[in-house]
Amino acid sequence: MQFPESWLRAFCNPPLTSQQLADTLTMAGLEVEELRPVAPPFSKVVVGEIRAAEQHPNADRLRVCQVDVGQGALLNIVCGAPNARVGIKVPCALVGAELPPGDDGKPFAIKLGKLRGVESQGMLCSARELKLSEDHGGLLELPADAVVGRDIREQLALDDMLFTLKLTPNLAHCLSVYGIARELSAITGAPLQAPSFPAAPVALAERLPVRVEAADLCGRFSGRVVRGVNTQVQTPAWMVERLARCGQRSVSPLVDISNYVMFEFGRPSHIFDLDKIHGGLQVRWGRAGESLKLLNGNTITVDAEVGVIADEQAVESLAGIMGGDATAVSDDTKNIYIEAAFWWPKAIAGRSRRYNFSTDAGHRFERGVDPSTTVEHIEHITRLVLEICGGQAGPIDDHVVNVPQPRPVTLRVARASKVIGMPVSQAQCADTLRRLGLAVQEGEGTVTVTPPAYRFDLQIEEDLIEEVVRLIGYEQLPTTPPLAPITAKIRPEARRGPFALRRQLAQLGYQETINFSFVEARWEHELAGNADPIKLLNPIASQMSVMRSSLVGSLIAALKFNLDRRAERVRLFEIGRVFRKDTSVADSDTSVAGFDQPMRVAGLAGGPVNALQWGEAERVADFFDAKGDVEALLAPRRAEFRAAEHPAMHPGRCAAVWLDGRCIGHVGELHPRWRQAYDLPSAPVLFELELDAVLARPVPVFQGVSRHQPVERDLALVVNESVTHDAVLSAIRAAGGEWLRDAVLFDVYRPKKGAPAGNLAADEKSLAVRLVLNRDDATLTEEQIEATVAAALAALQQRTGARLRT
Repeated sequence: MQFPESWLRAFCNPPLTSQQLADTLTMAGLEVEELRPVAPPFSKVVVGEIRAAEQHPNADRLRVCQVDVGQGALLNIVCGAPNARVGIKVPCALVGAELPPGDDGKPFAIKLGKLRGVESQGMLCSARELKLSEDHGGLLELPADAVVGRDIREQLALDDMLFTLKLTPNLAHCLSVYGIARELSAITGAPLQAPSFPAAPVALAERLPVRVEAADLCGRFSGRVVRGVNTQVQTPAWMVERLARCGQRSVSPLVDISNYVMFEFGRPSHIFDLDKIHGGLQVRWGRAGESLKLLNGNTITVDAEVGVIADEQAVESLAGIMGGDATAVSDDTKNIYIEAAFWWPKAIAGRSRRYNFSTDAGHRFERGVDPSTTVEHIEHITRLVLEICGGQAGPIDDHVVNVPQPRPVTLRVARASKVIGMPVSQAQCADTLRRLGLAVQEGEGTVTVTPPAYRFDLQIEEDLIEEVVRLIGYEQLPTTPPLAPITAKIRPEARRGPFALRRQLAQLGYQETINFSFVEARWEHELAGNADPIKLLNPIASQMSVMRSSLVGSLIAALKFNLDRRAERVRLFEIGRVFRKDTSVADSDTSVAGFDQPMRVAGLAGGPVNALQWGEAERVADFFDAKGDVEALLAPRRAEFRAAEHPAMHPGRCAAVWLDGRCIGHVGELHPRWRQAYDLPSAPVLFELELDAVLARPVPVFQGVSRHQPVERDLALVVNESVTHDAVLSAIRAAGGEWLRDAVLFDVYRPKKGAPAGNLAADEKSLAVRLVLNRDDATLTEEQIEATVAAALAALQQRTGARLRT
């Protein structure tokens, strides 16, 4: 909320500087987000009155003005503004003045000069040239009572400061200048100028029929008829100025009065054109099929969950949020109906977001507005209307249906001391709460408060404790060290940290991405095979409607983003949490019942394996590149890769990664269907693994180096084309015995079409495998070597149907 300091000091004026005032409010929980002057620095600009204005002899668009600045002799100033005319008072920059900096950042100095042969002894200024607004349509015209020769900063109070407060939702009573002044008075002890609301003279007997049909929507509805208003008058300059300094532009007298009272006392109100209302008003919930054209030009459809004000023919206003266009006041309005109501916060909360806009009125009503002052504020609005627009007022029609009933809240002094962390006395607590204007009753060790109608936030004991510590001052709290010892958690030696994993992935050429945990529902169905994802109740965007159960979708979206910007080679990884429904998960301090939230690491490689170079032919990253990166991440542990299927991966180029007897993830090439759907030039390869499995590391164990040389034996095996490399090596390792150290595939042979195949059938291939054998305590004998090789061949024959190639 933004407001000028001068308006605040009109209600409460403590002996504090602007900065001290800002610090005081901030330390009391009303955070001052910004403090800035109304106008930037400039000097030697005074009020000038144009006494004469003649056409420039050498320019059609210039005028030569004689300007009185209170120095006796008139100044000769050349001006090109279209509204430069005799009799108006405007800002005049004297010779030697420095105006606010322009686009170059340098102050603009006013010098004695000539324009088209005529001497100019200063400059007449627009609001834009003084950086007061963006209006550059002409000179800034000052009120007729402006004092000639007076410094313009003093005349327009340009040394006033603008406060911008960042209020938490529980401080709804501070969404007005008077509400902030009330808090400031309690904090500083400075007297508060309480407003008075004298009754406006009643000259009419007319009442508009009103029927409140929904007590859970509207608790109080007050209004009155005013006839014979003149809406073509100008809003007073003082009101326009205060509204502008609150960030609100002037619209028309009636709208300005309504906005002014809202900023002054936090009371949103609405003024209807009485002649456009058909019959009486009904305050009720909307009905299916009803629509309303709002003041902002949008036409919306309402339903039974949205409150409305309707007449006998149609809906005329969105309750507590925005008025309708059909009954809006205009320059032709003669008769009006002023309305002020109390809308239940729960009936207003969230309704604006349904229609993708927000209003100042809705912002206040959904937090709570004082239901006890609707009549007083209508009297205040009426007085301003009669003073500015004229007219005759009817009696106030007040319908009290269902207003909140205050419930006493008790504060235990001992409990307050414990929560605050410093001793406080009962007298201190009671005095603090009385300073806030609360009705206090003291008991034995307790203080009971009956919250006033404007304090919707005082509901439990902790609310009162917060009020006590706010007014005592957070800066008064003692510095207390933690009572519990702080013990660093040492990571086990058999586990590395995620930052080490990040560094290793970066060394492998990958770059980290950080993505939202909420994704498109389409990704979950297509790329994760998750038919029942966790849906968000209030997504930040319509396409981010579910929680991700896989990191793959986010990486593919990041790949697409980079490819669209002509990035040919992309290597990405992410370490993040995924979310799945799991009824076996119990509620604890680190988990939510029914939801599993494991950490994953995923990587994606698209485009060439290496950047363009002369030493190696260019090729696109394939399955084995990603498999090699996975093996590097898991080393020195050796994972088993089994052919598998994954919703996001190519059915023939995908493997499940098994480690220690469980599947920890998948690696493979993107499915051709999704490559085509996402319009990718080539299929990227990707992997996704459980983070815990990747972070685990075996503790190194010393093992002596064998003093005996290893023995190598090469086997040329003929197997069916369907036999996998994994099946061959598994058979060898199962039968290799204690002396087999390693088995490595080093050649694959398939005869070319049309070439002689030797003893290979059309559906066979030849695999060359090297066996490495060794013994730590002795040299292997030829019999032992042959027995090991024979056992391996027998296992191969039995499990894969392999035979030696001749």
